[in-house]
Amino acid sequence: MNANRPPIWSAPLRAAWPLLISVGVAWVVSAGIVPRIGGYGSEILVECGIAVILAVSLTVVNGFTGQFSIGHAGFMSLGGYFAAAIVYYGSYRLFGDFDFHPTWQGHCLFTAACIAGGVVAAACGWVVGLPSLRLRGDYLAIVTLGFGEIVRVLIQGTPDQLDTTSVDPSLADVSFPSQLTHLGGALGFSGQPVYTTPFCVWFAAALTLALTIRLKYSSYGRALLSIREDETAAQAVGVNITRLKVRAFMYSAFFAGIGGGLYAMKIGSTINAGDFGFQKSFDYVIMVVLGGLGSISGAAIAAITLTILPELLRGFELYRMVIYALLLIVVMILRPQGLLGIREIWDYLPWRKKGS
Repeated sequence: MNANRPPIWSAPLRAAWPLLISVGVAWVVSAGIVPRIGGYGSEILVECGIAVILAVSLTVVNGFTGQFSIGHAGFMSLGGYFAAAIVYYGSYRLFGDFDFHPTWQGHCLFTAACIAGGVVAAACGWVVGLPSLRLRGDYLAIVTLGFGEIVRVLIQGTPDQLDTTSVDPSLADVSFPSQLTHLGGALGFSGQPVYTTPFCVWFAAALTLALTIRLKYSSYGRALLSIREDETAAQAVGVNITRLKVRAFMYSAFFAGIGGGLYAMKIGSTINAGDFGFQKSFDYVIMVVLGGLGSISGAAIAAITLTILPELLRGFELYRMVIYALLLIVVMILRPQGLLGIREIWDYLPWRKKGS
C-alpha cells in the first residue's frame, strides 16, 4: 500500500469539490453581486462568464499543447446553434409554444441542450484535432481558421427558421430531427426562450476553471505540457502525442460548445453565423495570449478585463477602440509573456514564494 496515496474515504470529496465550488461561486455571483449592479451590469457579468469559459477552454489547446488554433468561434457557433434549436423546437414539442417555462422540465431541456451542444462541438473537435497530428504552427492555424469559416458558411446555408412569432401548424408536418436543420440561414436564429442566467453562466465558468486546473496538475496535464515544451522528447519518453492532441481539441471544443449554448439563450440574443467569424476567434486568442500561454487564471483575468474594458471606455465614443488597442499594445510590450506568463495567480502568493 502506498503511504502517499490519499485515503479511500476522501475520494468522493475530491471528486465532488469542483462541483461544490462551482455552486458556491454561482450563488455568490447571483445572490451577492447581481442585486448590486442592476440589469446592465448583470448582462456584462454574463458576457464575462462566457468569455472565461471560451478563453480557459482555448488555453488547453494553445497554452498546454502549444498548438495554435484560431477557429474557436466555430465550436462556439456549433454549440450555440444546436442548443438553441433543441430548446426552441423542443419547447414546441413539450409545451406547445416557444416561451420560457420556469419548471424542472424547461430547465432540464436547457441543460440537456447545452450539454448536447458541447458534445456536437467535441465531435467536431475530434475531426479538427486529427490534422494537428501532422501540422504545426501557421499551418494548423490555417486549418482551424478554415474550419471556422466552413461552419459559418454551412450554417448560413441552412433553411429558414420555421416560426419566430407564434406557433405555426406547419411545424407538425416536420419531424423533430428535421426541424433542427432549420436554423434561419443568413437571417440568424431568434425567438428562442431565455434560460441563461448569471447563476448558470458562472456555474459553468467556475466548473470549467476547476476542471481545467485539475487537468493541468494531473498526469494528463503534465503530458500535455511536455508536448508544448518538446514534442520529440515527450514522444521519446512514452507520451502518446496522437491521443493527447486529439483529446485536447475535444476538451476545448466541448466547453466552447457549452459557452455557445449559454450565449445563444441569454437576454436579447439573436445568434447569427456572421457573428462567429474569425474576428470572434481572434478575440479569444488575444485573451489567452494576454493572460499568458499556459496560465489558466491569467486567461480568466484577461477574459474579464477585455470584456469590461470596452464598456468602461464607452464615454470616449470614437476613440474607444483606439484606446483599447493602444492599451493592448502597451501591455504586450511591457509583458511579452502575458500577464502571468506560464504561472498561476496563486504562485505569486507570499507563502508560495517562501516555499519555492
